[in-house]
Amino acid sequence: MAAKDWLTKKNLHEFLFLTLGITLVSVGVYFFKFPNHFSIGGVSGLAIVLAQLVPVPWLTASVYNGVINILFLFLGFFLLDKGFGFRTVYCSLLYSAEVQVFEWLFPMSAPLTEELILELFFAVLLPALGAGILFNLDASSGGTDIAAMILKKYTGLDVGMALLCSDVLIAASALVVFDITAGLCSLLGLVLKSVLVDTAIESLNRRKAFMIITSQPELACGYITQQLGRGATLWNATGVYTQQEHQIVLAVLSRGQAVLLRRYLKAHDPKAFMIVTNSSEIFGKGFLRA
Repeated sequence: MAAKDWLTKKNLHEFLFLTLGITLVSVGVYFFKFPNHFSIGGVSGLAIVLAQLVPVPWLTASVYNGVINILFLFLGFFLLDKGFGFRTVYCSLLYSAEVQVFEWLFPMSAPLTEELILELFFAVLLPALGAGILFNLDASSGGTDIAAMILKKYTGLDVGMALLCSDVLIAASALVVFDITAGLCSLLGLVLKSVLVDTAIESLNRRKAFMIITSQPELACGYITQQLGRGATLWNATGVYTQQEHQIVLAVLSRGQAVLLRRYLKAHDPKAFMIVTNSSEIFGKGFLRA
């Protein structure tokens, strides 16, 4: 592929969001997970445990994190062939590099604050937001995601269950390796992470599905197609109680566009009956790729 073909506005937009997602993950891991020994599963959790078990001065959690990620990256190259995407390679390398650069620029010997719950909140929230952004772009930060891809290809294991068990084991190991506070916070963080990642993904994908029952469909259809730049579907219907003929307009909009459409219909078609629902799984042109 030629460079001019790759450097499109869409690709640059995705590249910037990939970088943002990885940076959120890196900040959460280095500034909040590492100093507090929150081993909330994954490669970063394993790195925290290994840094404590093998107390070599230069083998910090950041170094372990980078080494393990690069190791999984090489395994992916050898074992996954074409299924190993450019996005995962880029994100894995950037993640390892950012965490290491943070250690060089901002060496930390203690947590940023003395508020343990506040630190745990950011240790979970920032990586969850980053993971949500990456998931929406069909990417990941590598690490255990690559392990999951390898397991899926070469074994009959339930990959999701295998990764969950490994994350729980890593988080629970903090009870032994560190203390009960770090262990309980790690287990709590693991639960919160699973909830927040799902919430972040749904929030980023959330759209408004409009079903408008009206006798003046040209108003809604015209505004949706001409002003909002979206498509719509129109079909005929009959009111059961009144036996009057109506039309139903179906459209899917962003949250900002939904506000504009509601205002427009309230002013120009106040008798329109609107049903508005949230949806985070809309596949098709202009939305998620199927």
